[in-house]
Amino acid sequence: MQHEAHVSHTHHQEVAATSTWAMAVRATLHCLTGCAIGEVLGMVIGTALGWAAAPTLILAIVLAFFFGYALTLRGVLKAGVGLRAALKVALAADTLSIAVMELVDNGVIVLWPGAMDAELADPLFWWVLAIALAVAFVLTTPVNKWMIGRGKGHAVVHQYHG
Repeated sequence: MQHEAHVSHTHHQEVAATSTWAMAVRATLHCLTGCAIGEVLGMVIGTALGWAAAPTLILAIVLAFFFGYALTLRGVLKAGVGLRAALKVALAADTLSIAVMELVDNGVIVLWPGAMDAELADPLFWWVLAIALAVAFVLTTPVNKWMIGRGKGHAVVHQYHG
């Protein structure tokens, strides 16, 4: 058990020492993928059901977290990790990244004039969503670099990639 802890600690030190912007970009793209799937699906469902802006936004955020975690879980489970351990890895790897991304992209959408009232067929809906996700990507990448540099976030997932 002590040996495993030492190996894990050593691995985190190695990842931290090799933390690069490229690693942070890959981690953020991974996060962006899950967030975008959840955001779009939540907005489509809420809008199609005629929901008000707030419940639609809440659904989009919940689905963004769900799909963000699901993408990490898929890879970690594929590496042979048990479900309970994989859930812990996904929560550790993605929670801060998804939270920052959701705060930023939903902040842009809420603050953009007319965006919350835009329908799915309105180009404004899609343009603002794309811009919001792009801004979130730019602002979340340094967060991921900081976390990876400390052996946290996607540095935890890194050991499961072959």
